[in-house]
Amino acid sequence: MDKKEIRKGGSFFIDHVPAAEVFTPEDFGEEHEMIGKTTDRFVKNAVAPHIEVIEHKDFDLVRRLMREAGELGLMGTDIDDRYGGSDLGIIASQLIIERSAAAASFGVTLNVHTGIGSMPLVFFGNSAQKGKYLPALASGEKIGCYALTEPGSGTDALSIQTTATLSPDGKYYRLDGAKQFITNAGFADIIFTYAKVDGDKFTAFIVERDFDGVSMGTEERKMGIRGTSTCSIFLDSALVPVENVLFEIGRGHIVAFNILNLGRFKVAAGCLGMAKQAIESSVGYSKERHQFGRPVCQFGLMKQKIAEMAARTYMAESMIYRTCGLIDTILATVDRSVENAGQANASSIGEYAVECSINKVYCSEMLAYVADEAVQMYGGYGYTEEYPVERIYRDCKIFRIYEGTNEINRIITAGRLMRKALKNEIPIISVAEKLKGELSGVVPLIPGSDDSPLGYQISMLERAKRLLVFLCDSAVKKYGPSVDDEQDILGPLSNIAIEVYAMDSGLLRAVKALDSGGEHGTRTKIDMVQLYINDAMLRITGYAQQILSAIETGDPLHSQLDILRRLSQFTPVNSAQLRNNIADEIIKTGRFTC
Repeated sequence: MDKKEIRKGGSFFIDHVPAAEVFTPEDFGEEHEMIGKTTDRFVKNAVAPHIEVIEHKDFDLVRRLMREAGELGLMGTDIDDRYGGSDLGIIASQLIIERSAAAASFGVTLNVHTGIGSMPLVFFGNSAQKGKYLPALASGEKIGCYALTEPGSGTDALSIQTTATLSPDGKYYRLDGAKQFITNAGFADIIFTYAKVDGDKFTAFIVERDFDGVSMGTEERKMGIRGTSTCSIFLDSALVPVENVLFEIGRGHIVAFNILNLGRFKVAAGCLGMAKQAIESSVGYSKERHQFGRPVCQFGLMKQKIAEMAARTYMAESMIYRTCGLIDTILATVDRSVENAGQANASSIGEYAVECSINKVYCSEMLAYVADEAVQMYGGYGYTEEYPVERIYRDCKIFRIYEGTNEINRIITAGRLMRKALKNEIPIISVAEKLKGELSGVVPLIPGSDDSPLGYQISMLERAKRLLVFLCDSAVKKYGPSVDDEQDILGPLSNIAIEVYAMDSGLLRAVKALDSGGEHGTRTKIDMVQLYINDAMLRITGYAQQILSAIETGDPLHSQLDILRRLSQFTPVNSAQLRNNIADEIIKTGRFTC
């Protein structure tokens, strides 16, 4: 990738970003294509034949498959080659997670291991810790897990009750407490966990399964991802050597929250892979199933489902790899030779905490929609275990819960934007002041006869961005620093930010493809962007009305609603025709394509 400007996290609705700067799946290099194909072959040949066995918790088989994945280099893309990894980077890492999603529960096991089950050490371990543990994690000889949640603390992670007491000889910490709902716990060898030293110093630790005082609970009986291990971990005066403190005493929150940023982003990639699988399965079935003398895929309402599933998946894919490009660019500035390079990497990823949360929320909810519609397309058969959409439907719910519920991620998204506005890290207030001077000239949007294929959508997106600025400014001025407490405002504000990032990412990808390949080869992308932006503008208007009516009443509310009308009026596109165009292309190929 050419050298690019490092964008401020959360600035996507302020900055003008050239389309050529955005990383897209069309930019995959030979190395990415190779790792993608390797993952596809591994899933198809080694995992897929055993999915049903894995669903019944054959963890010996899972361990064997994890070692095979390690031998293929699928476990070490984020690990330095000095410690047994391949160091292929964030784009390759996300591509593996996306492609391994077709492996059902095994894909989740792999995702957890390579993400939150390894990255605390990659980012925050010292050289001795990395040398001791990372080679085995990269090869699959050892399996990692991440133990933060407790029976009384989930979203409120800093309220954990687990304690760490230094032994009289100063050689060990004794950890006492319980961790709950820990993925991979049943067979994990390395546990990254957290406890409070001296009652208040939130600290990260590397715990080995075989340490004295460490034990596992029974397997949870879960709605979905049944082939994963989910257990409680009990720490009963568990003896952890002092050299296994990860990072620094009292700074475990830095480890925890930076790792969760990455974990959320990896969840998004897994959701994308599952959505593509659901589309391929349900469209394939709809082409074979005949009713009233023709394939059900040819009926109008079925085409509407297929098109909407595909358009939302396109936006998700565009968002994920755009964010990969942002992270890849900022990571290129880190001096890899220094001792604290991992911490600098984590801090760099933290710059895009807003984007990571947005990806997690959007992609998990996109998958929920796609999975639901996939079952509906199968009809009664979709409700049986005979077809994969039943499992996908059950599995997908967890992605809206773990790595921070979607509710807390919405608060993170809007809350961070508000704080950046108050600190002027993003010039929302000054941009809003400029906007006020332009409002008198704002007129309803109508398609222009001389527009490029996406010219009208560019104008609509610009209106959506200006509206987001206007709403952020209104919220900040109304509540100031206490805006963090106004979840009724932050929720719909976050929804608008998520829609804007999706619209922006999908549009930039299509513009980039249009510039390089012309309109003919970009037709499906164009149709998807036109459809999605049209419908997103309607949703955004509804969210905006909700926000303004919560902030103001009476005449001030009427004035704000007048501004909203000026910014949100537009002429709708022929969405029915666009859906038919998109559906015809998906039906022809039998899978997600753009």
